[in-house]
Amino acid sequence: MAIIIGLTGGIASGKSTVSSMLKENGYTVIDADLAARKVVEVGQPAYLAIIEEFGKSILHKEDETIDRATLGDIVFHNEEMRRKLNGIVHPAVRGMMLSEKDQAIESGKHTIIMDIPLLYESDLTWMVDRTIVVYVNEETQLSRLMKRNQFTEQEASSRIASQFPLKDKVGLADAVIDNNGTIEETERQLEKVINDWDLRP
Repeated sequence: MAIIIGLTGGIASGKSTVSSMLKENGYTVIDADLAARKVVEVGQPAYLAIIEEFGKSILHKEDETIDRATLGDIVFHNEEMRRKLNGIVHPAVRGMMLSEKDQAIESGKHTIIMDIPLLYESDLTWMVDRTIVVYVNEETQLSRLMKRNQFTEQEASSRIASQFPLKDKVGLADAVIDNNGTIEETERQLEKVINDWDLRP
């Protein structure tokens, strides 16, 4: 019987670092961000639905792929448009992830990691058996995001504010990895979770 683990965190919390560590240890990681990119590739049903809703002005001229920046600008400031976009993309992403999970189970995997940034915000805990939250404090999160994306403090703050506060996610998690320290400290915490839960790939 496979166990499904939901891995989440906040923007710039280091979730991708933990995800990479799990992959290096042989675990199957199903990435929601990757699925979100795949479902909007040219010709996919979600891609066609987005064009129908938002028009062709959101496409790159040269290859007709979706211009994520243009689309992002539209939905970032418009709640109704964001709901419409999520209504198209989220079900497609869930469908793809569940199908990848089924394939992994069929191929004999014991542990499957669902890497879902908005696990709690999107009420997706029903997809997993247990959850791991990668946590950093607010100051670290802000400075990492500003550095990583070349954001101003205001831009970084507004991105962070659009998600559930990390400290609230900690209270909902089955395990927490504190990523304020070194990579080695993060690795040790992950190893402890793997051992405590008796996980194997």
